[in-house]
Amino acid sequence: MTYDIFLALSLFAFVSSITPGPNNLMLMASGANFGFRRSLPHMLGVALGFVFMLLLVGAGLVQVFDAYPVSYGVLKTLSVVYLLWLAWKIANAAPLQGQEAGGQPMSFLQAAGFQWVNPKAWAMALTAISAYTPGQTYQSIALVGLIFGAINLPSVGSWTVIGQQMGRILTNPRRLVLFNRGMAGLLVASLYPVLWPG
Repeated sequence: MTYDIFLALSLFAFVSSITPGPNNLMLMASGANFGFRRSLPHMLGVALGFVFMLLLVGAGLVQVFDAYPVSYGVLKTLSVVYLLWLAWKIANAAPLQGQEAGGQPMSFLQAAGFQWVNPKAWAMALTAISAYTPGQTYQSIALVGLIFGAINLPSVGSWTVIGQQMGRILTNPRRLVLFNRGMAGLLVASLYPVLWPG
């Protein structure tokens, strides 16, 4: 991998990881509702789960989708249904008092598994592999995974910190409910490119 490709890939990894999307919106909501420490497994699941998915896509998983085009439609449907369900859960999250009693942030495995139905994660992985792995050697694919892993975790972590800081303002149950509903609305809005592509 040349220095120019390395810089371009690093910039792509940063921009695609730091911009709003389902992962970042859910982490901001988690930070506001549960705090940074309790959201840590969610953050690690996002970062490591995405790198694992990226490596599998680079190792040839995308060829399975090319061989069975109907699988794209199935994945799209699953993604939309799951994101709508998550938006509903966020919109109906209990205020802090109720969450202390029984609410839980997303676990590491849930967050890692979510990458497989996250439309933005698929777009990021497919672009990274097709555009930044010359010759698609295992070494170049591993390097793309390493770069994304190094950049993705601090990027998604910043959204959790923002949410945690907002949680200090959202001590009033009514404000927290409004915040959660706003986050749910943004999560639904993030489906726009999936439902109505260019």
